[in-house]
Parts: sequence; C-alpha cells; structure tokens
Amino acid sequence: MITVRKEGKILEKTHHQFENQGVLNPAVIKEGENVHLYYRAVGQGGRSTIGYCRLKGPTKVVERWDRPIMVPEIEFESFGMEDPRIVKIDNLYFLSYTGFDGINARAALAISQDLYHFKKVGILAPPITYADFVSGTKTDVNISGRYFSNQTSYLQETAPGKPLMLWDKDVVFFPKRIKAQLVFLHRIRPGIQIVKIDSLKQLTKEFWDDYFLHLEEHVIMEPLFDHESSYIGSGCPPIETPYGWLLIYHGADETDNGIVYSACAAALLDLENPAKIVSRLPYALFKPEYEWEKQGEVNNVVFPTGTALFGDTLYIYYGAAGEQIAVASISLPELLNELVIQW
Repeated sequence: MITVRKEGKILEKTHHQFENQGVLNPAVIKEGENVHLYYRAVGQGGRSTIGYCRLKGPTKVVERWDRPIMVPEIEFESFGMEDPRIVKIDNLYFLSYTGFDGINARAALAISQDLYHFKKVGILAPPITYADFVSGTKTDVNISGRYFSNQTSYLQETAPGKPLMLWDKDVVFFPKRIKAQLVFLHRIRPGIQIVKIDSLKQLTKEFWDDYFLHLEEHVIMEPLFDHESSYIGSGCPPIETPYGWLLIYHGADETDNGIVYSACAAALLDLENPAKIVSRLPYALFKPEYEWEKQGEVNNVVFPTGTALFGDTLYIYYGAAGEQIAVASISLPELLNELVIQW
C-alpha cells in the first residue's frame, strides 16, 4: 500500500458573498516555487464563480483575492462555473471548467497568457441532446448499457424551450501535444473517454456525431473496482513520467451511507498512445477519513483536481465534502513503483 499523508485543509469559505457557502475543487499549476489555485467558489444560492489564491511552496497561502477571477457571463454558465483544471500547452494556459445553466452541465474552456487574464473560448462538450446521444450511441453494440441508464441519475427535468443536453464533465487536457495533437480526457458517465484533435476547431457537431458512432473506441477506462463501482471521472491533469502518464482520478461508490468519492491513482497511460492503460491500482489512493471530509455540503467526498511536485513529493489538492480545499502528499517514486508492480 502507498503511504499517503493528509496535510490538512488549506482553504476554507469566507464571509465574502461569492464564497460564503464553500470553496472546493481547485485547478492547480506550479510556476517556480509558486502554486496558483483557481478554485470553485460557491456563494449564496449555490452559484459558483472561480476564485484565486497563490501559495508559496505547497501549502502556505500568501495571496488570496477578495473577488472572483472569473464569473459567469454566457448563458451556458449562467448558474455557475464549476470544477476547473489547468495546464500549459504551447505557451498558453488552458483552463477547462464546467458551465452550468440550471439544467445542463457541460465542459468549457478559457485560455490565458499570464495566469491572471482569461479569454473564454466556449463550450467543448458535444452540442447534442441527451435524446440524440441515446439514439445515436445505442447502435454501438459494444458500449455498456450503463451509458444510457447512468445519465438519468443526474439529469434534471428541462424547462420549457430548453433542450436537455448531454452532460459532459471533467475535461482534463494533457499538458503537451502528443504526436502534434491536443489530447484531453472527458467524462460521460460511467467511464472516462479520450479525444485527440489537431485543433479546437475540429470539435464540430459532425465530429461528435462520428465520435459517438464509435464510442467504444474512445473509452479508455471503466469502473472496475469496488471503490469506484458507480462511476469514475478525470481528476488531475496527467503527469508525464518515464513510465507513462500518471493519472489521478476520482471514483464513486454507492454505499449504505450514500455515494462515497475516493481519490484513485488510476493508471499509467502509454506516453505515445495515452488511450492505452499500462497499469492501474486496484485500491483507492485515499478516501474520506476526517469529519470535515465526511460531513459538509456534499458528504463523504474527496475530489482531486490538481497536483504540484516539489522534489520527489507529489502534493494532491482536493475538494473535501463540498466545502473546503485540502492537500495530501505522497512519494512520487513510491507511487510509480507500486504502479510498475501492477504491470
């Protein structure tokens, strides 16, 4: 088993209106000794914006804004901007997030050159309705029936005149082009899928129609172990190592106490073909343990969304119980060795 050290909470909600209900699920990027966090800030009424703080070293907060760095401006995100992740590709920072309009939750993207000023690119998620997804994808006899039953567990009834779109969340970009292509993971329950494109302009309706006709070719991981029996989702941006891309993700398990979210060290993905799983741990990396991880706005949740490497120690930043941000640390060589043993 891997030794995981819970370093504790590093960020909690404040009296500021934009984050007085909770702070959670941060995008994380390390520049020198600074760690920049772009976190989901939940205010009155449950609407989310993106807050910002900067750490010196892995845990010390030295700067925290008293206002959001990004706010909803477009209809698809009118009820909130949620669960960001960030990487640097081609000298641009890619910040992916989920836009929520009160009915639909779909992945979107913003870009920056300086980590402080972001330009919204728009929706990355497929521009198709849930009904079209079901009718088109059911022709793929190799895809699990859970892709159709699972959706209804979290899709709400739509308002008049507003179509029920396919929910597509947890978009996580790889932090470099692979064979000249942009590559990202995304999550249509219950598994994790992969997209490879030359340019964001390729993400047209025609692209997605063809993608879903062959969905089984793009599913790289399905729920496999008990701690992730309900569904899994992309967590932190993949980390390049000599053994493959290290992916830390989340798993959800339906228990007598409700859904329990765990942080998982899924896998090593092949460096040249990240759709190929090289290794995968059969147990959760860490689970809700402390009272502040078990009780909150959403009980029993540890939700990893970003990492920072200091020496050989990997710091994993996560949302805890839907209210605060915490960090756990682990020896990267130890984790990689354990994954290699699983080959």
